[in-house]
Amino acid sequence: MKLFRRRPKLPPADRPPLERDERVLAWASAGNGEGDGVVVATNLGLWLPGRGHRIGWHDIVKAVWSGRELIVTPGERVAERDGYQVVADCPAERYLLLDPGELPHQVRTRVTKSVAYTQHHPLPDGAGRIVGRRVPGVDGLTWMIHFDPGTPADNPDVLAEADRLVAAARVATTPQNL
Repeated sequence: MKLFRRRPKLPPADRPPLERDERVLAWASAGNGEGDGVVVATNLGLWLPGRGHRIGWHDIVKAVWSGRELIVTPGERVAERDGYQVVADCPAERYLLLDPGELPHQVRTRVTKSVAYTQHHPLPDGAGRIVGRRVPGVDGLTWMIHFDPGTPADNPDVLAEADRLVAAARVATTPQNL
């Protein structure tokens, strides 16, 4: 009696150009309305159809599984501040997965595990989310802020408060007695 169906190996033609230490965790054939392809989850990130590069788990702002569609919202660095990055949401990308296998589970697990700290804060004339993410191969956390829509990211008062909040989050998450 078979309890599960073993997924065939990823065909060589669909295999993305992996790094030496990168390994495939799950994959699924996908369609996004602009052609078909393969979504591949690795230990370092997510390869999406039509892209020549991987999106690191720490660069995915949001991933949602509807039961048929995987919806991925990547983030884009729009500014570097002292000790953190300002990140904006890119448009969400939708992929229809008719035979998803373990892919949705791996995406959820990996994105969730990359988040070590998240806190939403009011800011002058708006608000923002401070996030500390784990990045493969990087010691400590990588810090970022996502400003809410309408928050003036170029306002000196907003940036000063963001600087203060990120510094406080770093102190709060730094292990003591090391």
